[in-house]
Amino acid sequence: MPLLAHRTWPAPAAPGGPYSGTCAGLELPLGAPGLAWRARVPPATAIAWPDLAQGPQLVALAEELGDFVVRKKDGVAAYQVASVLDDQRLGVNFIVRGQDLRASTAAQLWLAGWLPAHAGFTQTRFLHHGLLLDDTGQKLSKSTQTSQQRGMLAEATAPQVVYRAVAALLGLPAGAGESLATLRAALPTSAPS
Repeated sequence: MPLLAHRTWPAPAAPGGPYSGTCAGLELPLGAPGLAWRARVPPATAIAWPDLAQGPQLVALAEELGDFVVRKKDGVAAYQVASVLDDQRLGVNFIVRGQDLRASTAAQLWLAGWLPAHAGFTQTRFLHHGLLLDDTGQKLSKSTQTSQQRGMLAEATAPQVVYRAVAALLGLPAGAGESLATLRAALPTSAPS
């Protein structure tokens, strides 16, 4: 995988993508301190996969995400790398995430192709759902949990607490969250049209 080192200040966004390539031509040494590393994504890179909710997906990775960070300036693996490695280490083979993370899925599938020991990640099944919003219209996510959401999950003594919360968020009928079986039965069997 071709790598690119870039300086520590925030890289400006390009009109057509998230990274303008400011440091691409500087040939900064990868071993220099305080530099992040980006994966060089070739211009025509397109990643395809079957999505269990949205059907066949095709992401033009270079256009949608561009050269993305794989090592942060502090030397720690960036999100895309950490996700692939953790999911493989933990044996994850089914990932459910919001539609806003389609480009991340494409980046992770592309990365896995460069990591022979983690090529099994390319067999992972994905389901990208519409974003779930709270009462104020804000996206619900792990990173933006309210103290109430954190408390509910921390105090959950049975899986039904989570099943009921998911059923309520999805607007499913009463009783749909009583068990995993009732939750599955209440979910649509095909992608929305």
